[in-house]
Amino acid sequence: MKLRLDKFTKQFGETTVIEDMDLTVESGEMMALLGPSGCGKSTTLFAVCGIHKMNGGRLFFGDRDVTTLPAQERSVGVVFQNYALYPHMTVEQNIGFPLKVQRLAKSDIRAEVERLAELVQIGELLDRRPAQLSGGQQQRVALARAMIRKPDILLLDEPLANLDAKLRLEMRSEIRRIQRETGITAILVTHDQVEAMSMCDRIALMKDGKIIQLDTPEQMYVNPRSQFVAGFLGNPPISFLPAVAGDVLSFGLDQALARPSALEVSGEMVVGIRPEHFGPQHGTGLQGEVIFVEPQGREELIDVRLDGGWDIRSILPAGGPVRTGDRINWGVATESILAFAPNGDRL
Repeated sequence: MKLRLDKFTKQFGETTVIEDMDLTVESGEMMALLGPSGCGKSTTLFAVCGIHKMNGGRLFFGDRDVTTLPAQERSVGVVFQNYALYPHMTVEQNIGFPLKVQRLAKSDIRAEVERLAELVQIGELLDRRPAQLSGGQQQRVALARAMIRKPDILLLDEPLANLDAKLRLEMRSEIRRIQRETGITAILVTHDQVEAMSMCDRIALMKDGKIIQLDTPEQMYVNPRSQFVAGFLGNPPISFLPAVAGDVLSFGLDQALARPSALEVSGEMVVGIRPEHFGPQHGTGLQGEVIFVEPQGREELIDVRLDGGWDIRSILPAGGPVRTGDRINWGVATESILAFAPNGDRL
């Protein structure tokens, strides 16, 4: 089911938090609403499911205008951050509750519960209560309950926020698997760029109630439209350095790099260099001192303070000879350098 927001506006009192937002989620697509706290992503999700009334614009599920429909009449399934399971009910009762409200026959409810339990791989847990489940198991129950009515749209509001790191990794792939197997249209609200990039077909990156960039994860990472986008995506994060572009890129104190061939302007700017594009494998060019080495298992994060005082980060295979206090002269993959104007716009 295709979802379309047309000129969506939302106000709280005298404050307009979102104005004239346009967003289309294609049928079968998983879209991330990504951004810092307060950017409007949860407000958008609550408007889609009907919790928040829209102050302007229209909302369409397919060709149907659902703008004024109450929440209970919209064909949406919602998974909240805290799962919102009924503690006095078993897993089977929690999953089947939406169908019980619809007064379906017990045999039909049981069949649907078993189908969803098999899909989310919790068939052996149907007799347990939420308190007897792990966080990941509770998440699967909440997901099954959200999908049992076969909704047109699945909404996921920070669904992995309460899980530990190992469970988050597991559930990222599980939610994506389930979404692909069912073909349901889904919106994921998250502030975690790793979740957005690993789980979704496209990302709508939001800031101050506006969509700053809407793109595939790969394109947004490689071709960000602004310094804000470049800084929000990437783990480890990108390093930003002031530079002057002339015949070369100059960083002061006799440090310079070859000018990227695609850079069409000269003068003062900010350049972004991702950790994988800075290191000894790229030759020489920037001198400084290693100030921190952080082992990451297969890799090491190397923080370098350049001559001139600017910090830059590299990521290298683990077990290398680099130690804190070492002097280095490392190069940069210059064609991968991102250049930004002083106001943050991409050059």
